[in-house]
Amino acid sequence: MYPPPPPYYGAPPPAAFYAPPPMMAPPRRYSPWLVPLIFLVNLGMFIWIMYENNCPSRMSKDQCMGGHFLDRFSFQPWRDNRMIGPTPETLQRLGGLDNKLVLNGEAWRLFSAMWLHAGLIHLFVNMLSLDFVGLRLEQDFGFHRFGFVYVLAGLGGSLGSCLNIIKQQRTSKTISVGASGAIFGLLGASLSELITNWTVYDDKICNCLR
Repeated sequence: MYPPPPPYYGAPPPAAFYAPPPMMAPPRRYSPWLVPLIFLVNLGMFIWIMYENNCPSRMSKDQCMGGHFLDRFSFQPWRDNRMIGPTPETLQRLGGLDNKLVLNGEAWRLFSAMWLHAGLIHLFVNMLSLDFVGLRLEQDFGFHRFGFVYVLAGLGGSLGSCLNIIKQQRTSKTISVGASGAIFGLLGASLSELITNWTVYDDKICNCLR
């Protein structure tokens, strides 16, 4: 009988043989930019409206809210506008939704009205709602789809408001402005996304409160 062969003491395999597979870098999280841009546009439009309104040209600075401090940018008296803003005539002149003017061919007001606000309180509430709903929705949808939903919902809201004014046969002094229609459209899109992906979410309560 022959003795068993000695064990093999060859060189170990290279270290690369034991190296784990390379890790893929995590995808970069999308940073919303359209919502802040919409906020700035609405704020800029409101400042422009107050400049054009020029309350001291209509009455004394003592009667205007903040007349001595804000001068031309001061607000109408509380009795005239409880939203703390301009006159209805200024809103109408700068693109507010007036059903008679829309019926006379100024359909562009359906778009312009969604960028105007009746006052500081109106602007604050709408922009706070936009921040609450819009930032997460833009992260989920991307700015293309988010922008499409925002504009389409805003146009739909303006059209619905115009039809409501016509139905109630109000006077032409009834001016409709604001981004409420667009924001309600975002809420609807957010709710639709939540219902569609309901089974995917692990923590359903937290996602309902987001």
